[in-house]
Amino acid sequence: MATDVQVPALGESITEGTLAQWLKKPGEAVAADEPIASLETDKVSVEVPSPVAGVLTEQLVQEGDTVAVGAAIARIDQGATASAPAAAAPPTTNPAGAGETPALRGDEHAPEPAREAETSAADEGDSITTLSPAVRRAVLEYHVDPSKIRGSGKDGRLTKDDVIAAAQGKTAAPAAPTPPPTAKAPAAPSAGAAPAAPSAPARSGERREERVKMSRLRQTIAKRLKDAQNTAAMLTTFNDVDMSAVIDARARYKDLFEKKHGIRLGFMAFFVKACALAAKDVPSVNASLEGDEIVYHDYLDVSVAVSAPKGLVVPVVRDADQMSFAEIEKAIAAYGKKAKEGTLTADDMAGGTFTISNGGVFGSLLSTPIINPPQSAVLGMHRIEERPVAKDGQVVIRPMMYLALSYDHRLIDGREAVTFVVRVKEAIEDPTRLLIDL
Repeated sequence: MATDVQVPALGESITEGTLAQWLKKPGEAVAADEPIASLETDKVSVEVPSPVAGVLTEQLVQEGDTVAVGAAIARIDQGATASAPAAAAPPTTNPAGAGETPALRGDEHAPEPAREAETSAADEGDSITTLSPAVRRAVLEYHVDPSKIRGSGKDGRLTKDDVIAAAQGKTAAPAAPTPPPTAKAPAAPSAGAAPAAPSAPARSGERREERVKMSRLRQTIAKRLKDAQNTAAMLTTFNDVDMSAVIDARARYKDLFEKKHGIRLGFMAFFVKACALAAKDVPSVNASLEGDEIVYHDYLDVSVAVSAPKGLVVPVVRDADQMSFAEIEKAIAAYGKKAKEGTLTADDMAGGTFTISNGGVFGSLLSTPIINPPQSAVLGMHRIEERPVAKDGQVVIRPMMYLALSYDHRLIDGREAVTFVVRVKEAIEDPTRLLIDL
């Protein structure tokens, strides 16, 4: 019995997506709930599971096609048995080539190159096909064989970090030794001798270009950011903060914190709590503009900007003002892991009343972050560096960080924006304020 595989619900306000990759080929067996394709939406990549167990008999759309929610993209023959893979069929023999190759290589026991290449290519193709979009992209980018990499993800699945580590020679299985050349190449060719044909494909200094279609996520990011610039009356105010107290607190309690809560104590939890405290004094920073109305929120849902394989995404830590330090750190760590694995959902990024972006992890000293509509403000954190500052009439060295608050001047006055940043600065320089709500 044939069963159609339909595009699942992709999240609030998302009605269509792009079929980015087929994870199963026609004729392959699939289990119930096993992903058979990957869809790319405006926000995230979503895997389409098979509703039944059986054999994939037909792909109704091609990679790159736009598909609507509820549309059929494939058919599954429920209860059918998969046919034998094409790679298992005996390869076409070539007596002349098979007989000549060992003699040319000087190795009577050398394998047939044609057959070896076919098998290797088939294995690599099958391996790449079953990978997630982020991992597949990394495999193609770093030119590694996924079948020789040990996965560290769930059920032994490969992650992007596994691929990068393998490319750097850390976790990849040792490749089969290459047969030694029959003769050493001379340091310089003798007079009249023809130079050997080069084996490297690219010449030094060769100029190349590559055209790659923008993904739906990249297109959406570009549109939203440009809309924010065109719509909001955006302005940025700056301040710097002495990180000594937070660094000392982390150094003093990090071991006890990790032992009790099973998560490392980071800087982000301090800033989330500081922003929650400051938002009580300046509620317009946590508000949004809808038409001619200002919507004030009595809760703080913080969008935390994290880097994903296909661009910047902003999953939401909900009710952050009510969470403990440990709960904040665990939520952020979970989102960071999902972002790297490409498993964030549209629900993870829906909503958000305020954004914190940490460019410091990439080495940024100073920036002007862009508002994430319909929010009215975003706080940019930056790298910590020791700088000379004046304290009590003397020049001392302190670990300093620049803070940048970009805000919509249509509903936030300059006084309010500066007050908010100063409140965050005071809480970071004296974390006791976070405990006594001051």
